[in-house]
Amino acid sequence: MFSSDSKKPKQQNSMETSTQQNIIAKGTKIVGDIASQGPFRIDGTVEGNVKTSGKIVIGKSGYIKGTLQGENADFEGKFSGKLILSGTLSLKSTAHIEGEVHTSKLAVEPGATFNATCSMKGTVKALPSEPVQQKPAGTAPQRPERQA
Repeated sequence: MFSSDSKKPKQQNSMETSTQQNIIAKGTKIVGDIASQGPFRIDGTVEGNVKTSGKIVIGKSGYIKGTLQGENADFEGKFSGKLILSGTLSLKSTAHIEGEVHTSKLAVEPGATFNATCSMKGTVKALPSEPVQQKPAGTAPQRPERQA
């Protein structure tokens, strides 16, 4: 009887911590790696690797130098390094991105700076099941001869 009741608060606590947003405030500098299951808002500076399964928001004063891995990201601030997203990268007009970007979707507002090599992995359409036959190069189509 007591064991089933004691499990319920543990499940609620784990659910609450995974949905709460992590915030790195303006004026804060973190050097090192960060891993989280929840969403992030960065208004300070992070030098290192950030990995999360939640959404990442980089505010106007935010700066990341390193590797960022996640699902979706909204940038108003600066980024330098390697950015790997399984979802959408959204760049606001104040965003400044340099480095290497791997994402599924990209949205860029006018005014944003995007100096990066970008690889987008979208939905791949299936090729036709029958191969297309090509004619040898240099052969002209043959016309039937006219009879008078």
